[in-house]
Amino acid sequence: MKVVLAGAFGNLGFEILRVLIEKGHEVVAADIRERENNGLEGKYTFRAINATDKDSMKGLCDGAQVVITTMGLTGASTTVTNYDIDYKGNIALYKEAYYAGVKKFNYISVIACKEPGAEKIPMLHAKALCEGKIRRGKLDYVIYRPTGYFYDIAKVFKPYIEKGEMRLLKGHHDVRANVVDCPDLAEFIVEHMMDKNVTFEVGGKETYTYEEMAGMCFEAAGKPVVIKDSPEWMFSVLAELPKIRKEGKHDIILFSKWTLSHDLVGKDIVGDHSFAEYIKDYFGSR
Repeated sequence: MKVVLAGAFGNLGFEILRVLIEKGHEVVAADIRERENNGLEGKYTFRAINATDKDSMKGLCDGAQVVITTMGLTGASTTVTNYDIDYKGNIALYKEAYYAGVKKFNYISVIACKEPGAEKIPMLHAKALCEGKIRRGKLDYVIYRPTGYFYDIAKVFKPYIEKGEMRLLKGHHDVRANVVDCPDLAEFIVEHMMDKNVTFEVGGKETYTYEEMAGMCFEAAGKPVVIKDSPEWMFSVLAELPKIRKEGKHDIILFSKWTLSHDLVGKDIVGDHSFAEYIKDYFGSR
């Protein structure tokens, strides 16, 4: 089966690419650039695309039966927004898929993007808008809403652990999440890519509070557990600082505040990988 995978060389995208190849699919791996020396060369066709340039997607989906997209803005940017990438970019891809006669459109969104208040968080609202367009469209779809990823927690917590002091939101130490490992999620995505008009809220097998996660990280790093409070208003003030806006970090700070103050527990449990073991390996090897 011919599958177009957009965002193929991000962390999750590359795991999906690996699974698709293992399953014997013909894959067009589309991204703004190809990951060098990735070990899968010759097993897929690379196509350079730019989510903000719909013309770069012309002909991308020709002959494909399925499109899977992980495209989304996850870091700071001074030139584009989540509305440019997560919403407009994916809808441009959707239209290309429709006119090419693709039957299935798979979109990786994020959990809680339609909860009350999420409309004020661009990193959530853009995905919610995209979901709405997909549901109202003519293609069969699968929407996956992951809770978060093992590597994201480790990456975000790392500088605090190295400093020896973790900051959590005051009054929200017991907020819970069951983050999922990318290889596990990738397997689930490919397994269900032919389902019809369904939405999955995907999480890993272990659920922890952020205080428990921080404790694991300190323990794995061989450091005493030091967790201090930050008031919610501090995030709001920080997000509006001219320097933060100039660096394109405003939306990331709002998203961080959201994730640290809302339970993110997916009901569709996938995979066998342990977050606790991942953290031991990640911080124990440093």
